[in-house]
Amino acid sequence: MWEMGLAATKLRPPAPPGRLVRRSRLEDILDSGIEGRVRLILVSAPAGSGKSTALASWLAGRPEAVAWLQAEESDSDPARFWSYLVEAIGGAHPIATGDLKTVVAGSKGDDLVVVSALVNELVQVAGPLVVVIDDYHLIDDAGVQRGMERFIDLCPHQVTIVLSTRIDPPFRLGRLRVRDQIAEVRGADLRFATDEASGLLGSVGRSLDRALLDQLCGRTEGWAAGLVLAGLSLERAADPGEFIEAFRGDDQLVVEYLRDEFLAAVDADDRRRLLETSILEQLGGPLVDSVTGAPGGAKWLSDTASVNQLLIGLDRTGTWFRYHHLLRDLLRLEAHHAFPERIPGLHARAAAWFESEGDHGQAIVHRLAAGDVHEAAGLLLVHGPRLLASGQTGTLRGFLEQLGDVARTSTWCALLYGWCEYLAGRYSRSEAWLDIMRDVAPEGFDETPAISLRVNISLARGDVATALVVARQVSASDRLMSNSCDLVTAAGAAYAWAGQAGEARRVLRFAADKAAAEHFRTAHVLALVYQAVVELDDGSAASAQIAATTAVDTAQKYGLAAYHGVAPAYAIRARTGGDPARAHADALHALSLARRASTDLALGYVLTACGDTLMGLGDPAGEPLLSEARSVFARCPDPGVAGRYLTRVEARHGVAEVSGGRVAVLVEQLTEREMAVLRYLPASMSQRDMASELYVTLNTVKTHCRAIYRKLGVGDRKAAVQAARDLHLL
Repeated sequence: MWEMGLAATKLRPPAPPGRLVRRSRLEDILDSGIEGRVRLILVSAPAGSGKSTALASWLAGRPEAVAWLQAEESDSDPARFWSYLVEAIGGAHPIATGDLKTVVAGSKGDDLVVVSALVNELVQVAGPLVVVIDDYHLIDDAGVQRGMERFIDLCPHQVTIVLSTRIDPPFRLGRLRVRDQIAEVRGADLRFATDEASGLLGSVGRSLDRALLDQLCGRTEGWAAGLVLAGLSLERAADPGEFIEAFRGDDQLVVEYLRDEFLAAVDADDRRRLLETSILEQLGGPLVDSVTGAPGGAKWLSDTASVNQLLIGLDRTGTWFRYHHLLRDLLRLEAHHAFPERIPGLHARAAAWFESEGDHGQAIVHRLAAGDVHEAAGLLLVHGPRLLASGQTGTLRGFLEQLGDVARTSTWCALLYGWCEYLAGRYSRSEAWLDIMRDVAPEGFDETPAISLRVNISLARGDVATALVVARQVSASDRLMSNSCDLVTAAGAAYAWAGQAGEARRVLRFAADKAAAEHFRTAHVLALVYQAVVELDDGSAASAQIAATTAVDTAQKYGLAAYHGVAPAYAIRARTGGDPARAHADALHALSLARRASTDLALGYVLTACGDTLMGLGDPAGEPLLSEARSVFARCPDPGVAGRYLTRVEARHGVAEVSGGRVAVLVEQLTEREMAVLRYLPASMSQRDMASELYVTLNTVKTHCRAIYRKLGVGDRKAAVQAARDLHLL
């Protein structure tokens, strides 16, 4: 994706216009921001004020390295936004771009994780760096906004952030002003003075006397777009003075002028090309040729840009361009008025071109715009897994939602939807999409890609029994080790939570090695975290301390120290460490991470371990954590060793009567009928349902359950399931 010329234009300042005007007054404001080492330069003004051109022209004369990102509406997907920003910065300074993009993908664009990792990289940058985000008003994701504000606060002194926007971002700007950490450029600062307007208008401006120029600046209030439009008309005006007297430089002028004068004046072929290509966000010669069905697109773009500053060059080679937003919006309105029936066909041509170039994302956008939802669904078979792997779940969900009911007829789309719902924490909906996938899957469909999701859903809901069944099925087929590290890690997690130490160690070691080799860093860290869970449950505090420290150190090395999945490792390091101050800090950090996005199983485990640690340190905050953990596990059908750990901790601190330890031997052998009932306990069946399945009375099942609990030395059904697993009865 990054290699495509189209995407690369997002990471470069726009090419300077043919008539570049030096604006000393404006540049002094911007220069003072750099020299004063402010954290943020905010350029906030209405459309058509010349923000992008002014910044690009100013930076062209500065010595600092520049990272430029041209924001688009689709960049509101957190993973997409941060990936592009990392790529932009990496193009300006040698940073670990690949590592950072892996962090972005693995954390799904989590702002706490990404910003910390990015700032740590920038601290090592020696020279000054200016990071520009143009059209920032198009970003509407709260997580991105929160992350950008934090990024501005934490950036090292040699980095200056520049935001160009039509509206102020939702930051605490007052705080930056009080601290003298912001320089602001507003609409009034961008207004062209008379001398500057003369340069902008070129030969037309030089032919006007001072009084007419003053009058024109007054009419337009120095608005760049108004002056550009006036210049286009003045070239044809018989009486410049009369034209300026009647000229009105406001937003309404743009609509009226572009429709009544600009489009009316161009020849039929140019008008057709303008309207047809208005469906595109960016324009290149071959793409224009494909959409219009006519040759000569590259020359047409070059010729048009040379006489119309509302067609903006995006690179210095004259390859890619975009329409100014004001012109683009008007052209689209005119196209829908002139030939609405042709719009879908134009999008279909654009989609075909993007698909031939390997840009499936843009191809899907245009297929959807053309109404070709089945074609778009087909492209998602290729592009959907890529979006999922790169953490762009917001973008993926947006595509799937636009498919409507078609998503329910596609096996892969149903699976992708299931992943989106799982990652959003909606596990019941995720299961429903898995059911749809099975219903529409063709005969012989390999469900292996869905196994990882099925295990993760079960673990997320605290249903260790179901997760273990699936993990064992995959292991029994000898396919486990040949699958993705994501599936291997999920299977290892199932074994870990089920207390199957030997199998868990074997699978998790392989998962960690596989994930490291494939640079799948979140899976690598999670495999190490689950190894620490195994060691603590197996009773070796020293081994658990080593495993937890390894997991934390690896997460920190990868920039994932703020990733919520690392919370159990911090909690275990706190529980097994010898330094009270560090243990207390680790426990608090684990709690803050776990409360952000953890599943019930992981959250309950962290609450238990941290409650255990804090109570051991004499902190009264520990006991309420155990109570909270108990309420969390009450929602879990089968919390596995996590539930047993809580019972053991409660007993040790005198808040429960049952010991909760690992069962070594049976108090008494189970009868054949008790074994039959035991096999049903991991399932989410009521005792009445069990009785029906076994063709016995409800009272008989209740009697067998009481006998099972007594012989296993436990007090409830969940504990009985885990005890039976410990004794290899399940």
